[in-house]
Amino acid sequence: QVQLVESGGGLVQAGGSLRLSCAASGGTFSTNGMGWFRQTPGKEREFVATISWRMSDILYADSVKGRFTISRDNAKKMLYLQMNSLKPEDTAVYYCAAREIRWSSSAAPNYDYWGQGTQVTVSS
Repeated sequence: QVQLVESGGGLVQAGGSLRLSCAASGGTFSTNGMGWFRQTPGKEREFVATISWRMSDILYADSVKGRFTISRDNAKKMLYLQMNSLKPEDTAVYYCAAREIRWSSSAAPNYDYWGQGTQVTVSS
């Protein structure tokens, strides 16, 4: 069983930056495919970025490509999301997710474990 805890959310002005972190425990982590998703009220959870176990396969949603960077530190069991040039439309609760298998995926149903989420609010 994998437990995930996100941190690093907050309030930032448009154009600013935030770095989200996700601490994993209770599992191997180094063999988990990992992802970041986000959700706003009344909408389905939206894919943001995903990374495979050895970081060889990284995918981004078109809406964040060139602005966000996903990374992981397997030794520390940490997942990160560096968010630059933030826009008001990036406002959402951001979730960290883990798969039991090693590969990346942009589909939320393919993930087995989820964190509680961290709020990101971007003001205009």
